[in-house]
Amino acid sequence: MLQSLLIANRGEIACRIIRTARRMGIRTVAVYSDADATAMHVREADAAVRIGPSPARESYLVGEKIIAAALQTGVDAIHPGYGFLSENADFAKSVIDAGLIWVGPNPDSIREMGLKDAAKQRMIDAGVPVTPGYLGADQTPERLSAEAAKIGYPVLIKAVAGGGGKGMRRVNEIADFGDALLSCQREAASSFGNSDVLIEKYILSPRHIEVQVFGDSYGNVVHLFERDCSLQRRHQKVIEEAPAPGMDTVTRDSICQAAVKAAKAVEYVGAGTIEFIADASDGLRADRIWFMEMNTRLQVEHPVTEEITGQDLVEWQLQVASGEPLPKTQNELAIQGWAMEARLYAEDPAKGFLPSIGRLERFDLGSAARVDTGVEQGSEISPFYDPMIAKVIACGTDREMARKSLVAALEGAIVWPVRSNAGFLVLLLDHPAFVKAAIDTGLIARESVALMSPPRPSADALASAARALAAPGPISGFRLNAARRDSGTFLLDGAEIEIALPEDGESSTRSDGLIAERGQVWHLGAWRGSGHAAGGAADGAILSPMPGRIIAVDVAVGNAVKAGQKLVTLEAMKMEHSLAAPFAGTVTHLNASEGGQVTEGVLLVRIERLV
Repeated sequence: MLQSLLIANRGEIACRIIRTARRMGIRTVAVYSDADATAMHVREADAAVRIGPSPARESYLVGEKIIAAALQTGVDAIHPGYGFLSENADFAKSVIDAGLIWVGPNPDSIREMGLKDAAKQRMIDAGVPVTPGYLGADQTPERLSAEAAKIGYPVLIKAVAGGGGKGMRRVNEIADFGDALLSCQREAASSFGNSDVLIEKYILSPRHIEVQVFGDSYGNVVHLFERDCSLQRRHQKVIEEAPAPGMDTVTRDSICQAAVKAAKAVEYVGAGTIEFIADASDGLRADRIWFMEMNTRLQVEHPVTEEITGQDLVEWQLQVASGEPLPKTQNELAIQGWAMEARLYAEDPAKGFLPSIGRLERFDLGSAARVDTGVEQGSEISPFYDPMIAKVIACGTDREMARKSLVAALEGAIVWPVRSNAGFLVLLLDHPAFVKAAIDTGLIARESVALMSPPRPSADALASAARALAAPGPISGFRLNAARRDSGTFLLDGAEIEIALPEDGESSTRSDGLIAERGQVWHLGAWRGSGHAAGGAADGAILSPMPGRIIAVDVAVGNAVKAGQKLVTLEAMKMEHSLAAPFAGTVTHLNASEGGQVTEGVLLVRIERLV
């Protein structure tokens, strides 16, 4: 068994690996950028090495710096976590060439399965069913557009080196293909250094089913059953569960055996995931499930598999990397109960899920469920990395018990002043379609109005918080409206609100003005008078919603624009964000240039409304 380990990643996965390694008696070394100098994973490791400035391209993505840190600290092995360099075959080979153990599949397997077009061709050769599409080397817009038309709309454009929902666009008609292709290629080049794409037929009632596989260096491969990852927003997984609802024994055997067959076709060693797309218009059926891609690493959603099998997959990784055989045979693995995972992100659903950054002044997820996180109260959510705060995992003997347990855990979440999607997750878990397991990858988009409308605190919660603010003295702005009832004007998240208080109402135990209810958090402040409205889209001022880099400017001063027309594209938190005209008008001011860096709140464009 290896004795020491460097983790070439950050955040919750680094903390997750450290936890298992510590239990196994393995010494751990963390790496960190300037932004992460005081991060949790740095403090929890036995040692830590700085590898560069805050941007990932200058730190976590520089393989030479990570290998140098490993050699400097005398570790036996490098674990890449997921993301960053975990699926980089050249980095894996460099680790091995440096005389270190690579905790992952061999570089050839990564290379074969890392590019989606090559992986699909390998699966076709191995007899694994794949989604219809175009995998060709001709990447001209003309050829890609022609192939999309041949496949038939809607189609999905996917970066061949992509992952995590990046470099992926659904296109419904030919008129939209050119713009979608350009955006996809640009995002793919920025995120993965490769702008090549493939085209797939878009399945109209899709379920995203994936199978956890594991191989060792002795030719053994097992599966640890399936996960359902159909709840997605913009191709990014939101809630995952295991097993997949509606999966019968025959279909499970078929898909799991196909996954094992796929892994054996590339002589796979270590943890991997075979992802399938299922046409669920008539339920889950073995003849309507196709291979999509293979992730040659540990997945973000691996905890749900751990919970239903009772296995520690990181421990398995370290054992296999040490040259040991798989700790279990296929016959020794079984499904026990149900598990669900929700991804808690620092983002604001009320603002189109824009990432939210800043200091976590309040951070409390309780103790009702398993929480995998790399932050704590007082941590900074930076603009440099993925905005995930934590993964919240709940279990039960059946699906409904697991669902209720996860709802209960998220309802009590307090994340402030950084915004989170906890309230959105609660609404999603309680949605009738999810409760009935009537799910597909389009559910969130279809139900966006119900799921994303900003809620208000209940009257009782408002009254309780207001009384807490009032005690022990009077609240500014209070007036007597009736013999037995007071009311006052307050600021709820900066907006004026009138609150009526029963004379004998009970006060909240909180005195910091925070109202936490159903996963949502608001701040109630004392009245400060009028005149607080800030300029915004309503008056034609288009402000930068967050720090980032301008990657496209589509208008000039004097241009006439239509409502909804794209004005500027901002790249931030590894994603593209398009800013559009709120109404028809004329561009009267432009403060954006391609390649320019902007901070939050900066005026980028002003539109004068057409009279």
